[in-house]
Amino acid sequence: MHIDPSLPVLVAITGVILFIGLLLQLIRQPQVIGYLVAGVAIGPYGFALLTDTALATRLGGFGVVLLLFFVGMEVAPRQLVSVWRIAVIGTLFQVGMSVAMVLPLGIWLDWPVERVVLLGFVVSLSSTAVIIKLLRDTGEINQREGQDILGILLVQDLIVIPMLIIIGLLGGEKTGLDVFLYQLLGATVTVAILVWALSRQSFHLPGASIVKQDLELQVFAALLVCLGFSLLTGMAHLSTALGAFAAGILVTAARETQWVHHALEPFRVIFVALFFVSIGLLVDIPFIISHAIQVISLVAIVLVSNTFLNGLILRMLGYRWRESLYAGALLAQIGEFSFVLAAVGFTSHIISDIAYQYTIAVIALSLIVSPFWIQGARRLLHVSSLVTAPASGISEPAVPAKERPQTDSDHQH
Repeated sequence: MHIDPSLPVLVAITGVILFIGLLLQLIRQPQVIGYLVAGVAIGPYGFALLTDTALATRLGGFGVVLLLFFVGMEVAPRQLVSVWRIAVIGTLFQVGMSVAMVLPLGIWLDWPVERVVLLGFVVSLSSTAVIIKLLRDTGEINQREGQDILGILLVQDLIVIPMLIIIGLLGGEKTGLDVFLYQLLGATVTVAILVWALSRQSFHLPGASIVKQDLELQVFAALLVCLGFSLLTGMAHLSTALGAFAAGILVTAARETQWVHHALEPFRVIFVALFFVSIGLLVDIPFIISHAIQVISLVAIVLVSNTFLNGLILRMLGYRWRESLYAGALLAQIGEFSFVLAAVGFTSHIISDIAYQYTIAVIALSLIVSPFWIQGARRLLHVSSLVTAPASGISEPAVPAKERPQTDSDHQH
């Protein structure tokens, strides 16, 4: 009997991911770390089960689109306004101070401005996937202070879009008049649709009442909304992730979150897993071994500096020192969207190949060790939860759609 040669490889890859995922489940660690480790194991620097990194990266790109789509579905404009002081000011301070911290190193090593800005952006972002898992496990996600951290993560996810635009401009991306007009038209139409949707008390997506009755149609309708908006913004020379994010907000405003969320959840799991696996494929084990001291030192510097930087910012915004340092430890790792920023910087020739390898290694290792770093901070600071942190002004905890069930009439926010 003929067997497709890719089938044994696919079975082996799935088995490795499942095995590592089960091990992490036993020690209550986020699955995204398992995807990273699995990518390293099956990649060209591991067992070489998967060597086509270009294909995995393209598939992982859909994971980024779906991530932004789900982030858009979790946006509650009113709730975000209620925590703007912590979320918005805290994030802006964090990004600005991260760039400022990289600046002396850039001056010492004679880096161009664009490299300083890129690396400052990279280290300023935290991992939404990892932190949500840890907050859920400790029960802190339902506390008002846990919502402050979620607000910071949400603003970080949003700020990725202007970061990508800035990096593109710093990388010498040429924008002609026609491209600029396309971008202006696309941005205007996108904003107009969102303003119209958010200003309405109630509206439904076309054909939603029919689609709700058929699970198969729900899948294709939800994919059409997500990928369709991504295509439109891409054709307008804007980020496809921006289109996915706008589509998520539109779905939330239309109160269609429940069936869209359930229809796309399996796709989100698969493609987000592929995104992290594709990153794991890029982790060069021989490079890390040969530069072990430098890589480990950089990871330690990132974790310590981000902990104290975020802790200082939250202290300035009203937290007590103990809780602010613990929250700083939660936000200390470098997040998944930093991989995207680093890849754009590399293709724009802002960073060299060896700098890109350093960046990938540091991001991946910071994600892998972050749960242990957070647990150590919790024990050292004797923090059992964030219940004693200052109130943020949220009258009711806003739990993301994936954290609680809904009814058809329930607006998740």
